[in-house]
Amino acid sequence: MQETIVNKVAESGLITLDLEMFYPKGEIVTFDLKDFLFMGLILKEKDFRAALLAQDWEVYRDKYVAVTCSADAIIPMWAYMLVSSYLQPVAKDLVVGDEKTLLNTLFVKTLAHFNGEEYLDKRVVVKGCGDTPIPETAFLEITNKLRPFAKSIMYGEPCSTVPVYKKK
Repeated sequence: MQETIVNKVAESGLITLDLEMFYPKGEIVTFDLKDFLFMGLILKEKDFRAALLAQDWEVYRDKYVAVTCSADAIIPMWAYMLVSSYLQPVAKDLVVGDEKTLLNTLFVKTLAHFNGEEYLDKRVVVKGCGDTPIPETAFLEITNKLRPFAKSIMYGEPCSTVPVYKKK
């Protein structure tokens, strides 16, 4: 007599949610104000404006841009505003900060449109491992979106999960 192999994971009703599908589609680049500082310390308005006018902004077309200053310098707020006025028409999106800050912001923006109601009374596994590193912010955001609706939230893979939340 032959035993039937039962796939308990497939029959469990678990829904796997892979955060990689929310990863920004497009190149992520950095615009560093350090390159526009006089002697690596001071931002001179006249020189800065001239350098921005001469900048080829097309290199940022359809890219996600992190605007930062990697030098230990005081950058006036208007400098970020001026850079934004040039980048906004060409870039997909931009934020002040490093690439990690940019990724966090993009995940928050994308997951703001996530409809948790679609997972009403469902058992959801948020995939933990993948080819693309997902920031912690994304896991926090997806939990916030799912918790009011999901029957349970787990982290990991369907065959090996860590319970995060269970509706009582």
